[in-house]
Amino acid sequence: MSDADRLHELLGLPAVDFRRETDGTARPAADAAAWRISVNPYDPDDGEGTWAEEFDAFLEAVDPSGVEALIIGQWGEAYEETSACPIGLVVAAADRLTSLRAVFVGDLVMEEAEISWIEQSDVTVLLTAFPELTHLGVRGGTDLEFPPVKHESLQGIVVESGGLPAAALRGILDSELPALERLELWLGVSAYGGDAVVPDLAPLLSGTRFPRLRHLGLCNSELQNEIAAAIGSAPVVAQLRTLDLSNGTLGDEGAAALLEGQPLTHLTSLDLHHHFLTEPMERRISEALEPHGVSVDLSGRCEPWDGLGAEGRYTAVAE
Repeated sequence: MSDADRLHELLGLPAVDFRRETDGTARPAADAAAWRISVNPYDPDDGEGTWAEEFDAFLEAVDPSGVEALIIGQWGEAYEETSACPIGLVVAAADRLTSLRAVFVGDLVMEEAEISWIEQSDVTVLLTAFPELTHLGVRGGTDLEFPPVKHESLQGIVVESGGLPAAALRGILDSELPALERLELWLGVSAYGGDAVVPDLAPLLSGTRFPRLRHLGLCNSELQNEIAAAIGSAPVVAQLRTLDLSNGTLGDEGAAALLEGQPLTHLTSLDLHHHFLTEPMERRISEALEPHGVSVDLSGRCEPWDGLGAEGRYTAVAE
């Protein structure tokens, strides 16, 4: 999962690992960091306890009323224990975390758990508990639940997965999120639970669901060609400033459908990195868009793997 690295920042704040014991260096102010709370369940000698104990220590050591960004890292054996426990503890502390604006659930890297092994839960309880939350991020699609919600403040959603369940996708798209400006969804592959199909995206592509949306990422999909073709005629594109179709199985056929659709020259950037395009198609895309000021990322051309599916194409992140 090379494109699912440890978070370096959240809400524009640098990610800082909370430690009960410091080396004498003063901790940042509560509002100067995106605080990552995590434990290592595989090393009994590391001095950490449970995630609940670490979170309690955090609330005592750092002024919770000033915390603006919180990163939930490894909470235990994440392939057996769901995120319901750490999420529930954060929700229970809502009356103390009065300035919280951003939460990321599941900041685990491959050495801790493959992305499709991370057991998630209903993350919308965070939205209910924190009506002023502006950014919600999630890594891992297994057992992810996102029943439709109404939230007036949420501006950004990121869901990174090796396979996004269709039910969770539909819940996001059926939600009332009038302030939403950024939506990034890693749709993944069917072998790891990504059972959504292009018709499931219809409410989003219509352009009527999220009127303030300016950035759209539909990434890391084995259906990247079909998605690109749908984007070519999707009304939502007219309101976008940036479009991300990276990390999937995009080939010349999908890129051609994208270019032959509606104009994309109003975009400031188009991200297609990790793709299966030929050099002539790369040139065609660059020549069509870059003279109009569109920044196009065509890095990471991939070669098909023999014996992998009909075309040998693969997403950047799956297992």
